[in-house]
Amino acid sequence: MKRSIRWMVFGLLMLSVSVLSLSTASSAQIAVGVSVRVGPPALPVYAQPICPGPGYLWTPGYWAWSDDDGYYWVPGTWVIAPVGMLWTPGYWGFAGGFYAWHAGYWGPHVGFYGGINYGFGYGGFGYGGGEWRGDRFFYNRSVTNVNVTNVTNVYNRTVIVNNRRNVSFNGPGGINARPTRREEEFAREPHRAALGEQSQHERAASRDRQLFASENHGRPAIAATGRAGEFNGRNVQRARAAGEPYRAPKISPREARVQSAGDRGGNRGSGQSPRNQPARNSGNFNDRPGTRPENRATRNNEGGTRGQMSSRDNLRPRQDVPAQRQERTTQPQREVHQQRAVQQERTAQPQREIQQQRAVQQQRAVQPRATAEPRRAEKPNRPQAKPEQNRNDRPHR
Repeated sequence: MKRSIRWMVFGLLMLSVSVLSLSTASSAQIAVGVSVRVGPPALPVYAQPICPGPGYLWTPGYWAWSDDDGYYWVPGTWVIAPVGMLWTPGYWGFAGGFYAWHAGYWGPHVGFYGGINYGFGYGGFGYGGGEWRGDRFFYNRSVTNVNVTNVTNVYNRTVIVNNRRNVSFNGPGGINARPTRREEEFAREPHRAALGEQSQHERAASRDRQLFASENHGRPAIAATGRAGEFNGRNVQRARAAGEPYRAPKISPREARVQSAGDRGGNRGSGQSPRNQPARNSGNFNDRPGTRPENRATRNNEGGTRGQMSSRDNLRPRQDVPAQRQERTTQPQREVHQQRAVQQERTAQPQREIQQQRAVQQQRAVQPRATAEPRRAEKPNRPQAKPEQNRNDRPHR
């Protein structure tokens, strides 16, 4: 009884930690990672290694991209899954003339992965290789290689797969599948990026020359591993055959690379740092738009005389410039001056009207005051006083 309670508490604790990690993850990791002009090879045919033990979840192999050497195979492998989460594989999608990589992610449900038949439970829609029951993962033995001696959480259920093709991309020429309504709902759920061991597994594959399609022609020597990063040992599975005849691309990887706004280099979108930084302008250097042919001698002469010109000389119009070019240069200036004059006229017009109105109001205010004031009566003219005679002019008595 006590042991069962302990296991129940432990399961709830692991489930809560998983939910917290899921809630803090970002759904932006589903964004497109890289775009190229050439499609990936077909998926190779290989067997699944035996499951190492309880708690491991199968992540299928896929073709990744290198700006230096093109496509290389990332072997399928077993990883310890976060409790309660399932893996949605990444896929290549063809649209607008380019092949774009959509990175995989962890979530409570398996979302859309292009309808690609990766095998071993990933038949194109959902996942039939197992399911979570509380904090324990149960494996479907009909599509999963499990040793019942080491793993007892098993069941048997038939999985019907309609797509038997080994095509590795979605879109015209590949798998014409669209996400269902439920898969669209799953895409809006919180997700978690690829685990650190998954990222290290991909980086290790990028350093192995025998995994590049240019070397193995679609039949990698290491198609699947028992654990992430273990490329040697008895659990390593070699590809039995290539999915389709290999066709080498006619352009180099650098020419095939497409620079996009959400591009981060490599099969990114899984919390990984870019391994190969792409050039700002993809394709052939000589095909870049916006370049104009110039005379090198003329450019060199301009560079030699540019440092000898003063700022006053730079303000003067050049004599060797055609009159048409000067007219094009001065025409916008004239239009600017005309627009400024019109704006000033529009600004001054209201001020003039306001001044006129003020003058009329002042005149009306003064006119009633002058008419209302009574006219004073004029006083009669008084007789002028005779001038006083000087005392010296008076007659003496």
